[in-house]
Amino acid sequence: MEVAINNMIDEIRKPVDPDAGGSQRKAELQAIKITATDARELLQERQRLEQMVKELRQTGGITEQSDFSGGFAEKFSK
Repeated sequence: MEVAINNMIDEIRKPVDPDAGGSQRKAELQAIKITATDARELLQERQRLEQMVKELRQTGGITEQSDFSGGFAEKFSK
């Protein structure tokens, strides 16, 4: 997710072509606006997930679980 956000930010930072006119310039600006909105949504979602993980670690909601059950071959070896 971090890579996607960074790529979007790089795209937003690119300057608009000064030679573009009319509808082409409008399309570029619209694409930048959409990319900025998408990047903001991804950032917000990432922050929510990080906060959720932090809270679960503090409350003990996340613990490592070991799976000691047999694998596929062991289950059907009879």
